[in-house]
Amino acid sequence: MLFENLNIILPIQRALKDEGYTEATPIQAKTILPLLEGKDLLGCAQTGTGKTAAFAIPILQGLNAEPKSSTGNRQIKALVLAPTRELAIQIHESFETYGRYLSLRSIAIYGGVSQKAQTNSLSRGVDILVATPGRLLDLINQKYISLANIKFFVLDEADQMLDMGMIFDVRRIIAYLPKVRQTMFFSATMPDEIDKLSASILNNPIKVAVTPVASTVESIKQEIYYVNKNQKINLLIQLLRNPEIESALVFSRTKHGADKIVKSLSVVGYQAAAIHGNKSQNARQLALGNFKAKKTRILVATDIAARGIDIDELSHVIIYDLPEVPEAYVHRIGRTGRAGLGGTAISFCDQDDKLLLRDIQKLIKINIPVIEGHPFPITDAPTDPKDKAALKQQRMASRGKRPTSQADTKRDNTVTAARANVAQSSAPKAAASSSKRRDPKPFQGDSAKRSSSESSVKNNWQKKDSGRNYRSDKNS
Repeated sequence: MLFENLNIILPIQRALKDEGYTEATPIQAKTILPLLEGKDLLGCAQTGTGKTAAFAIPILQGLNAEPKSSTGNRQIKALVLAPTRELAIQIHESFETYGRYLSLRSIAIYGGVSQKAQTNSLSRGVDILVATPGRLLDLINQKYISLANIKFFVLDEADQMLDMGMIFDVRRIIAYLPKVRQTMFFSATMPDEIDKLSASILNNPIKVAVTPVASTVESIKQEIYYVNKNQKINLLIQLLRNPEIESALVFSRTKHGADKIVKSLSVVGYQAAAIHGNKSQNARQLALGNFKAKKTRILVATDIAARGIDIDELSHVIIYDLPEVPEAYVHRIGRTGRAGLGGTAISFCDQDDKLLLRDIQKLIKINIPVIEGHPFPITDAPTDPKDKAALKQQRMASRGKRPTSQADTKRDNTVTAARANVAQSSAPKAAASSSKRRDPKPFQGDSAKRSSSESSVKNNWQKKDSGRNYRSDKNS
């Protein structure tokens, strides 16, 4: 459907044409008209399908129709909550882009930077506020922000907000909102918790799901490489020699792992940058800006930092560590194949990740093609991943526990039996020793000797005999 057929006002249509947008994506076509009518919405769409424009356009049009304040003071009338700094900045930029021909003002506030510039912007008046929950609550408590006049409320990436443990902060923020408002939920995946939360804050919402829950974009080519954990970096270096990988977003499970990957790549001459929670906001924005401008070919990121990375022509996503939450796989590969373009998602899987891969494939209902014959094949994987004993060993390993073996079990049984025998044979001695301790003779001597002897008795009581029973020395 064309944007010109969605009852969008001309200034916004003009801005869309400036960006080369003429036809609405499925999520936009199904949501813009109901939102223009003022209905609440629960929307499910994959990342890269145009969710931001789906709620930004109706909000801009609704605010433009609002009567202007007689005093000239702007009041915050639209609030968008986002889980990460990068996503908040991206949403703010979208409002600026689509509303460039409207006299509306928006800002993004987030942590990790000084609040001074943000509070200065707030003091000049704002129509649209895009915020992360933590910084928003801070400024509310400091009386810089009032949400009493909110007419539009959006919770974007709601599933990620829940995964990151922000649900308590979200509920606190909702308590500040007026009861009468238009509320929109948008999420790439739709777990049961989202439905439960929506029932408590949405008013008779329409539900739009343009794709099945947790499905993946068909235009993305998916591949899996089985590789030993200590060979992942060598496999990554080997793949990056392929000139077809014009740009690569590499996902690491941890911040330390991301830095380690960047360091290893730099040793062999590949320029890469990392973004994660330990990086300053300026460093993250610089790394992301260089990557978008193609000054940096490789960007290594954690899941949280990668939210908000919106790059239309990202050729490859490489999942160095499979995510522990299956839904996160959908978010990761959704960084490529955006705006209808193709892309490739390559995943590495070591022995410890086999259970994670099984859960991912169960969720997306796809058996990801396995690439054979590469230089670093896995050598320590169980021969039958369906074998229950093998799966148990993998599960224990993935949780950081040492898997048990038959030799471990046999040794433990032997040790247990030996302890029982020793304890039984030493029981009479322990009883006799106990009877001697019932009426000890008063200690004779001066205070210095008493202190020395008491210390000796205490130390001897802490020693274990072969039967693991405690005993005193001859003076007890």
